[in-house]
Parts: sequence; structure tokens; C-alpha cells
Amino acid sequence: MASTTSPDTLAALALLPAAAPLLCAAAALASRPGAAPATAWSLARGATGLALATAAAALVATLAGGPAANAVVRLDLPGAVVLLLVAFIGWVLTRYSATYLQGEPRQPRSARWLAATLAGSMTVVLANHLLVVALAWWATSLALHRLLLTYPERLPARIAAHKKFLLARVADVCMLAACVAFGLEAGTLRLDGIAAHVQQAAGLGGAGVAAVLLVAVAAVLKCAQLPFHGWLIQVMEAPTPVSALLHAGVVNLGGFVLLRLAPAVEAALPAQVLLVAVGTATAVLAALVMTTRISVKVALAWSTCAQMGFMLMQCGLGLWDLALLHLVAHSLYKAHAFLSSGERVRVALVARLAPAPAPGGGRVLLAAVGGLVLVAAAAQAWGVELTAHPALGVLAAIVALAFNPLLAGTPGSGSLLRGWLLAAGLALVYMGLHLGLSTWVVPASGFVSALWCFPALAFAGLFVLQAQLADPRAPLGRRLQPLFYGGLFLDERLSRVLFRLSPPPSA
Repeated sequence: MASTTSPDTLAALALLPAAAPLLCAAAALASRPGAAPATAWSLARGATGLALATAAAALVATLAGGPAANAVVRLDLPGAVVLLLVAFIGWVLTRYSATYLQGEPRQPRSARWLAATLAGSMTVVLANHLLVVALAWWATSLALHRLLLTYPERLPARIAAHKKFLLARVADVCMLAACVAFGLEAGTLRLDGIAAHVQQAAGLGGAGVAAVLLVAVAAVLKCAQLPFHGWLIQVMEAPTPVSALLHAGVVNLGGFVLLRLAPAVEAALPAQVLLVAVGTATAVLAALVMTTRISVKVALAWSTCAQMGFMLMQCGLGLWDLALLHLVAHSLYKAHAFLSSGERVRVALVARLAPAPAPGGGRVLLAAVGGLVLVAAAAQAWGVELTAHPALGVLAAIVALAFNPLLAGTPGSGSLLRGWLLAAGLALVYMGLHLGLSTWVVPASGFVSALWCFPALAFAGLFVLQAQLADPRAPLGRRLQPLFYGGLFLDERLSRVLFRLSPPPSA
């Protein structure tokens, strides 16, 4: 993307956001082994606080001065929004961790690797060079690996971290290979240069298509898509702040990397097919598995797996504004969900002790129709033409089905009316955010995917199967429940293959 600002403003914009990862990296270096815990956390809190302030200033500067880019740094509205998101979550987690880990013997180590993980994540967001993106993504993964081993004496933690390490290194090799292929195709690794090449050449050659496919494979691996999802479910031995950092931040980076390469993804059909097929299958299957789980943190992990699949599916369909919206909303929701997981345990216990009666089939069907009507009305209110973009229409229908628990709630005491009013408000907000993002933040490219049929059929099947699993008397539900509880046993098969190549650490 060409800069719309003066050279002086460009230099200022380049230095301003670069200060954010540098501050976190400085805190990581300063929190050396042997440092006092209070000193380590003080450095980390100060660094993330300053990073949050510079990220906010970068967003204001971008709104005022427009996008800017040079050979290394790129700052535009999507990047500024995600940079502020990462800085905010990092600031919250640092403050939370300082209290949560009180009394632990490895607090300086935790502060150091938390700051390093945030520094790597911010560098991925800011980079305008694919090799820098690849190296920063690799560094983020290595720093997170150290956090996952906060309790290295626990064998399950070592095994899960080892599995994640192996898959992440395969993804890193894919990213480096993609750098080579893009260099051959476009003659540059600048992200804006790759976009300009796609526009000028009106497409991609064989090397370019292979490069985009390799990036898509890396995103599938690092976003814990089926069948490579097992490590995400099994790293619950790490402290809760680490789980929040992983699920609310690091695992979302794959979607942002694809967003940075959006013009190339739209010119590579094999990558679109991979993202839509794997993302949709993961979203549907993980959602079904999640309904069978009792552990709150494990259910949240399966939820992340499903949400990452949904985000990658949106990327494959070319719905970049909705993918960005999904990334931001999921990050904020999942950070809150993990940090308040103790309260969620209490709520889940109360729900099991006094379960609400399941709505009847007629009310479920009425709720499904009502959701579709509400979303269609919200689209009409904002002037969004759902029929002009079939993939957007499919996404709108999926959102409508997601309102089903609100619309089919227990009648009486005004709860059903509140559910319908809340669903109507959410539909208006969703369509309004889509319109705003596609107009100002991630302008629509005009790309229309023909792959919308697969998610349409898959999510219709999900709606039917979830109704079967929710009814303990349904014969199909009784037969499928053990299979979905085991996650279709995909991870067990993959683990056997991985551990033959590289055995896990012994006790």
C-alpha cells in the first residue's frame, strides 16, 4: 500500500509503533534470571503500559495521517487496530499474572517470556516484510513454548508442549519456503509489493500459488486446526494467564497473516479451498465436541479451535472485514473467559444442579426462523445487500442460527422477550460493524468466492446434530456422543505418527 503521508510523518509513524515491541523486548531482557519477582513484574507492567500508550497513539496517528509503509514497517487501520488489541491484552495479562503467580518460584522467568511473546506478536502485526513476519512468528512460538513449560516437572505439560513444538516447526519451514516462492514470483518480499504484483499481473503464477498455499498450511498448523489441534486442548497444565495469552492472542496470528496477504489469497484457489474446507470442518466438528465436555477450560479450548476454524473459513471466502471482526471479538471474549474461568465453573455447577428444561422442537424451529428474520432485517436497516455476496449471506445465516439459545429460551418472567431484544440488538451491531469495517478499515475488494456451498451445508448439518446431542433420548445422539467426546480420535492417530518421528520427553 502506498503511503499517503509526508516522509517525515512516515518516519514518525514507523518509529511510533516499533516502540511497542521494543519496550516489551527490553522488559524481557531486563527480567533476567535471578531478578526479584517484584522488579520483574514492575518492568513488565511498565513496558506493556507504555506499549499500550504507543499503540493507541499509533491508531490516532493512522486515523489522522493515513496509512504508511516502508521496507520494514507497515501501519494501516487493520494493523493499528490489532496492535492496540495485542497491547491491551498484554497489559491486562501482565497485571493479572503478577497477582496470580504470587509465591511461584519462577516469576521472573514468566515475566521475561510473557514480554518476549508480546514483542514477537507485535512485530508480526507491524512487519511489512514476509521474512520478518516469518521470523517474528517463529520467535513468538518459541517464547510461548517456554511459557507452556512453566511447570516443566509435569509430564503432561512437556508432552503437549513437545507436540506443539513439532507442528510449529513444520509451519515455520512452510513460511520460509513461502518466502522463497514469493521471491521467485514477485521479486520482493514486501507485503505491499506482493499485493502490487498481484494487481499488476492480474493473478499469480505457479510459484505464487504455491507460496500462498504454504502460508495457508502454516496458518492451519499454528491455528490448531483438525487434525493438528490436540496440543491446544492438552496445554491446560500451563497457568491460566498463559492459556489466556495463547487463546486470546497467539493462536489468532494466522488469520492476521492471511489478512496481510489478502490479494494473493484471492488469486490462489488451492489456498482458498484448503482454508474453507479445513476451517469449516474444524468449526463444525470442534463445536460438536465442545458440547460433550464438562471441564470448563477444556470446553474453552475446543471453543477456540472452532472459532479459529471459523476465522480461517472467512479468510478463504474473502470476507476479510468479518475475519478481522472475528479476530478482535474472539480475542477479547476468550481473554475474559479464561481470566474469569473460576466464575464460569461456579455457573456451570449451578446449571448442572438445576438444569433448565430443553426447549421443544417447535420452539427451536421458530427460533431458527426468527433469527433469520432478525438478521435479514438488520441487513436491510444498514443497506447491506446479502444476495449480492452469497458467502456473506451464508455467514449471516450462521449468525442467525447462533442466536437460537436466546430466541428459544425458557418462556416466562420476560426472559424470552429479553432474549429476542438482545438478539435483535446483536444483529444490528453485527451488520453495522460489517458495514463500517468493509467501508473504512478493510475495504471490500469485490472478490466473490464460489466456495460458499460447503459451509452452508456443513453448518446446516451442525444445527441438526447439535439438536440430537442435546437430547439424551435421541438414539443418534447416544451413538454419536462417545465419538465426539473422543474428538473423533484424530489426535491419537496424529500423535502416534509424530512421536515415532520425535519421541516425547520421558518422565
